[in-house]
Order: sequence, then structure tokens, then C-alpha cells
Amino acid sequence: MKLVRELNPVPSQYFTKLVNTYEIWEVRVQIGGNIFRLLGFIEGDRLVILTNGFQKKTQKTPRHEIELAESRKREHQGREVMKNG
Repeated sequence: MKLVRELNPVPSQYFTKLVNTYEIWEVRVQIGGNIFRLLGFIEGDRLVILTNGFQKKTQKTPRHEIELAESRKREHQGREVMKNG
């Protein structure tokens, strides 16, 4: 996570926009032999909002994880619209 916060630009091996999604990004994290993915979206110029995470066991990101991230993004944007009026 420190790399994502401090590097500009962040290397694509750690932070990548997923194709065919509602602007969902993937953060890749490896701890020992375990690989994890955190999904989220970018808000404004500098804020990355992480919506969900999972342990990666296959090459392809599970569709239900992408759909969960997209759903949470829509919920967040709806709250922002209501808050700002």
C-alpha cells in the first residue's frame, strides 16, 4: 500500500485499471507466498477508495468481486450526491 501512496506513477504490476469495468482499479499485494487483490476506485485527484479484497488464486479476477466493487462505488456516489444536494 505504501507504494501506491508514494510512487508517481505507481508501476502497473501493483496498481492497474481493470478493463470492461465501471472504472474499477486493482491493487496487487503479495505477502509471503500469498497474493491478495484490493479493488476500488479513484475519487477526485488523489483519493483511492478501496471497496473489497480477496486472495487471488487464479489468473482471472472473479466477476462477483468486480460487481461488488462496482456496486459499492455506485452506493458511495449516491451518498455523495445526496450529501451535496
